[in-house]
Amino acid sequence: MSIVIPRERPASMRGAPAHQPETSAQARALECAPAPNRQIIVSNRLPYRVDVDGAGGISLSRSTGGLASALGPLHERSGNLWIGWAQDGEEHDAATTVRIDTALAERACMPIHLDEEDAALYYEGFSNSTLWPLFHGFPQSTRFDQQAWEAYVRVNERFCDAVAAVARAGDTVWIQDYHLMLLPALVRAALPGTHVGFFLHVPFPDYETFRMLPWRAECVRGVLGADLVGFHAYDYVRHFLSSCRRIAGLENRTGTMCVEGRLVQADAFPLGIDYERFRRAAQEPATQAACARLSEGPGHKGCKVMLSVERLDYAKGVPERLRAYRAFLSRHPEWRGRVVLVLVTVPSRENVASYQALKGEIDELVGLVNGEFATLAWTPIDYYYRSLPFESLVSLYAASDVMLVTPLRDGMNLVCKEYLACHDGRGGVLVLSEMAGAACELQEALVVNPFDQEGLVRAMERALSMPEREQRRRNAPMQRRLARCTSQKWAREFLDALGAVKARQDAQRARLLGPAAADRLAEAFGAARRRAILLDYDGTLMPFRDDPAQVRPDAALVDTLRRLGACAANAVVVVSGRGRDTLEEWLGSLPVCLVAEHGAWVCDRPQGTWRLQEPMAADWKDGVREVLDGFVDRTPGAFLEEKDCSLVWHYRACSPEVAERRIVEIKGMLAETLEGRGLALMDGNKVIEVKPRGIDKGRAASRWLSDPSFDFLLAAGDDRTDEDVFEAAPQGAWTIHVGGGPTAARYALEGPAEMRALLHTLASLSS
Repeated sequence: MSIVIPRERPASMRGAPAHQPETSAQARALECAPAPNRQIIVSNRLPYRVDVDGAGGISLSRSTGGLASALGPLHERSGNLWIGWAQDGEEHDAATTVRIDTALAERACMPIHLDEEDAALYYEGFSNSTLWPLFHGFPQSTRFDQQAWEAYVRVNERFCDAVAAVARAGDTVWIQDYHLMLLPALVRAALPGTHVGFFLHVPFPDYETFRMLPWRAECVRGVLGADLVGFHAYDYVRHFLSSCRRIAGLENRTGTMCVEGRLVQADAFPLGIDYERFRRAAQEPATQAACARLSEGPGHKGCKVMLSVERLDYAKGVPERLRAYRAFLSRHPEWRGRVVLVLVTVPSRENVASYQALKGEIDELVGLVNGEFATLAWTPIDYYYRSLPFESLVSLYAASDVMLVTPLRDGMNLVCKEYLACHDGRGGVLVLSEMAGAACELQEALVVNPFDQEGLVRAMERALSMPEREQRRRNAPMQRRLARCTSQKWAREFLDALGAVKARQDAQRARLLGPAAADRLAEAFGAARRRAILLDYDGTLMPFRDDPAQVRPDAALVDTLRRLGACAANAVVVVSGRGRDTLEEWLGSLPVCLVAEHGAWVCDRPQGTWRLQEPMAADWKDGVREVLDGFVDRTPGAFLEEKDCSLVWHYRACSPEVAERRIVEIKGMLAETLEGRGLALMDGNKVIEVKPRGIDKGRAASRWLSDPSFDFLLAAGDDRTDEDVFEAAPQGAWTIHVGGGPTAARYALEGPAEMRALLHTLASLSS
């Protein structure tokens, strides 16, 4: 008789919608010879811009953004594929759409087609009017709109359809950025065995900001569909893990979480640039000639150049930069006529009202500064509102004496890295905001607080006055670092880390009690003359609850334990940390032995009485109780449970961050009290317990584990206290750890539901 153990699968947000008719056609157009370890890149936009002229002609041009540049080499490997939105909400006739799909398929790209309404609500609505401002710390600019959220769900589901249409066994799906936070879980539900990575290219906010999002739980659960979640900086990792604890109840160990029995890793992978491309371009004769023309051009001759290149966005801090420059010219008149700020603002999201207002504010500030300080021979700001081709951008980088990169908040910022690459081996000063992710890597720059105008003014003056020898000394270590940590290395390290996570998952799955091992267990159980079955209670037979009193066994569990215990060949023992009164009330009518308080009390059945295993003094409790009661008062959600032989401080319902601090404080305060009094402080699942030394489940279980009359031994538990039982069990015992994490047990099950299914089958075999 086979043992059937259910495996839960994560559910889609709305279930898997039917594939659109054109999806199958796109998939056929992209058919190619199977490639080993193929990567499917999924992002909001494809790395090509599609232009359709009035006659229906199609032209494709390569995007120049950081993501397209970083993942371009990976995409160009044979067999790899890029899925993304190509049309900005424009709609075309069927023939034009087919020609677009064919042209993109020739470049290993698969476009997602969105209607105009969904495109606007998903992109300009939820992605850029909800997630973008909230994640960058601008809740006052954030809109929470139900229709936009519903469109965001629909579009993520459309992306999932596209992935499901082309993905094959062994493929890796690498999902990019905040536009697609639901997609990892959707792909996991549609293609359970797929390797899924997710990378967030913007900051992840602290929990107090993130909790404002009404759909925060859906977004966190969506991202946790990935096996590896990547960020640019460790601060973002820390914020994400905090939200996972508070929203999904997931603890982590060095960034590793257990999500429905599956390991998920969160880590930092700072994005680099193609350093050599910028370095070589800056040394080209044409670039050097362009630099000379800029230096000798009207209004620039004899002036130092400060450069600011930013996409139009309120997170970039352009107005604050301009106000600081105005203050600098006011306080340092000696620099008037000797410095020019070249301000390049790249158009972005021009249909969004807040961006239109920002453009007006920047225009007004530029006019104010130039009107206040300009002379006939000198204009303090050269202002350009346009995109620049690569060659022009490199020339500006190379010709500039100072680079101002002072965003109010930025996930990474590659402009500062590009500037340093264009000054390889030379001087040039980088003034960098501490609010940019790149600041973690570029500490030798002049790091500033973008909200501190006085600090910005001082940094400008210092940058313009810095001796070239100091400029080179500061730049050299940053340039060496950037030359090593390129965009290709970033992609390679992320994929290597994803492979490592999958290897750990495979190793964990190898411990799972699969069908073959379960059948061997059933065979051994059926053939045995006498069997001992030792079971933990909380987390093993019943799931945890915030209120421990609400974990009373249900009728199905009671029936299973009754049937197991009624068989004369079985000795069923519940070995729990619960107090004896609770175990007696819940399980006292069953033909099972009960062990309470981790082994302090034992009650045999039937008609047994509770026996204290060793005499114990209780005079230690008064002092410890006073300490723990004080921490209950200071920690909302905590409570103290007193048992006959121990005191237990519960914190399952507390804020994780507060609980972590309190645990450290409790341990520090009780260290001297416990020392020398024969007491131990034990960490459990969301509890810490003070009890006499020498009491543990392993010692209590040894009575059954060492009895040679038992020719079948099974022990199951979920936390650190049960490891004592596993370690005490003889070789050949069936030891089972319930849940994730390291263990000494031979096998593992994902949760109480699987454990109960196993016991149900064993009860059937006992009949």
